[in-house]
Amino acid sequence: MSISDNDSSPASFDAMGLAPAVRAAVARAGYETPSAIQAQTIGPMLAGRDVLGQAQTGTGKTAAFALPILSRLAEAGAGAARPRVLVLAPTRELAMQVAAAFDTYGASIPGFSSVAIYGGAPYGPQLAALKRGVDVVVATPGRVIDHLKRGSLDLSALEWLVLDEADEMLRMGFIDDVAWIFEQAPAERQVALFSATMPGAIRKIAAQHMQEPVHITVAAATGTADNIRQRYWIVGRGVSKSEALARLLEAEPYDAMIVFARTKKTTETIAEEVAARGVACAALNGDVAQAQRERVVAQVKSGQIDVIVATDVAARGLDVERISHVINFDMPADPESYIHRIGRTGRAGRAGDAILFATAKDKGRFKAIERATRQSIEPMDLPTPAEINARHVERFQTRLAEALAADDLSGERALVAEFCEREAVASIELAAALARLAQGDRRLYLGASGSPATPTPDKPKPATSGPLRAYRIEIGRKQAVAPGHIVGAIINESGLDNAQIGRIDIRDAYTLLELPGDLPEETLAHLKTVAIRQNRLGLSVSDEPLSERPATRPQKKTTGLDARGKKPRHAKSAKAAKKKKTPTATAKRRVKPAGR
Repeated sequence: MSISDNDSSPASFDAMGLAPAVRAAVARAGYETPSAIQAQTIGPMLAGRDVLGQAQTGTGKTAAFALPILSRLAEAGAGAARPRVLVLAPTRELAMQVAAAFDTYGASIPGFSSVAIYGGAPYGPQLAALKRGVDVVVATPGRVIDHLKRGSLDLSALEWLVLDEADEMLRMGFIDDVAWIFEQAPAERQVALFSATMPGAIRKIAAQHMQEPVHITVAAATGTADNIRQRYWIVGRGVSKSEALARLLEAEPYDAMIVFARTKKTTETIAEEVAARGVACAALNGDVAQAQRERVVAQVKSGQIDVIVATDVAARGLDVERISHVINFDMPADPESYIHRIGRTGRAGRAGDAILFATAKDKGRFKAIERATRQSIEPMDLPTPAEINARHVERFQTRLAEALAADDLSGERALVAEFCEREAVASIELAAALARLAQGDRRLYLGASGSPATPTPDKPKPATSGPLRAYRIEIGRKQAVAPGHIVGAIINESGLDNAQIGRIDIRDAYTLLELPGDLPEETLAHLKTVAIRQNRLGLSVSDEPLSERPATRPQKKTTGLDARGKKPRHAKSAKAAKKKKTPTATAKRRVKPAGR
């Protein structure tokens, strides 16, 4: 059975057969009309059918599967000792977002509870929640496997299994883990699989683990939302991308903004420059610890932070209604990445703005984005000094109006009158001086260049550590682990850099490696839980000496390798280079002296 978005659908949630408690939660959330994916999915899921849904991000997929599942839970009674629902998500951010949605929609169901479990977070709260008993578990694949192997997660009572953003699971290399988790679940369960695209590997999963699923396709009229205004600026004419971003921050009327950069280092550099201009800003990349990542997201939602500078992976699953602008500081790797990026704005029906910084060399990629989105991206000029000045004045006048609307200014009025009389200063002159003081280091009016003046931030000093010492991890040759796997896991999960990792001595059942001797307890505790190939590191201090020349990292083979122990694509073997430069013996014999 196949359903498309052209099929007729209920006009309201009240007509869809949802449980009263769930309908009440939907009404409190202010939703009246189901989206296309919700209208086509809720009915089949309430009827117990497996569902294979194809829809872009931001179309309301979470409510599409959460509402019917919660309705059936409400009718059967929540509060089970073992999980009855498992939702697999590719990222920690999406797992938290989905769990929060379940809590919102299930708030009126007696005894209902859910938990999000994901890597990079302490085990204690997750273990405690699972021990108490939860109805819904929303998790990343790696942490599910970890809990299953340690016996803290029991899937024997599972009735619903949902795979969200399956194509992203495939892109991140989780598809084998997903297949293994499916095999651990009861044979009798209802499955819902959602994906923006349907590559062969996803269709194979569906064919193996779903029973006559209802195929639902929601194809938007365009690849991106119509409420997102898309513009581009061509880099050049003596203006750097950093200066262009500064002008946009001064002139664009944004609420909150995400700036996308290609590398971790670039995110940190941009965040420093933006913060130096007095804007509340934070960087999100793979080196940011999960606890800090959660704090940043909470601060953006509360208005404490207005600008996030992020890499693509770090921003996955980020859902903050405040985000009004997306700036593509670096070109996205492909059109799909662009669509995911700008999908962070224009949420919940709000208008959004997406601006792309492109160079003349990016013309081909730029056109590919337009073909993929089926929308034209309009050119734009950077704000002029006059426009920036006008924006400054507008913001200043707004602040003045808010101050004048304060309850009681009698004390300040008396102070100003006394000063004017004592110093023989006209009130208008005093007001101008107070306006200057209120602006601080930020000028109200810019010069002809239009470049907002800003102090150059001091570069933060790199973190220092003591001498290296030996540590042991419980993974070795039997687990087919390579030095690159170990280095990558430690860098991504601890915040250390490659220079802080010494020798690696891989043995049959375990591995010895060198790390800073003053490794913080929190980092040490976290690295104990990190998994490589579904095996926990179990990091611990060791007194056992490393081999002088570990067989796993011989000096001859490490020349020219990158931080993950792999050869760069451009590297050529010495033999090939020598062969190219040195003529063969036959060729030498063919060269005859002139005149013979």
